[in-house]
Amino acid sequence: MVDILQGVLILMRLILFGLSLGLTLISFQAYTKRGSDRLQYAFIGFAFISMGVAVTNLTTQIGVTGNLGRELLYLQIAETVPFIVGFAMIYISLYR
Repeated sequence: MVDILQGVLILMRLILFGLSLGLTLISFQAYTKRGSDRLQYAFIGFAFISMGVAVTNLTTQIGVTGNLGRELLYLQIAETVPFIVGFAMIYISLYR
């Protein structure tokens, strides 16, 4: 059961990383198209969020190779869900 949870967690973290990179790309394209300071700050903010997500992914994958308890995996999965929903909503709002 723990192996399935570890796989779910890794998949969710990869989805989160993909969404954050997509938002970073969209904000960079908007900044280069319009050149406003607000869009520059948004791009920099999303870039730092993407870096944070990448570091979280690395630490999760390193932790997954160890023997994590089921409770810790449930907590990590629960902490990832709001990020995925939030990034997906921002992605939809910027892409439309």
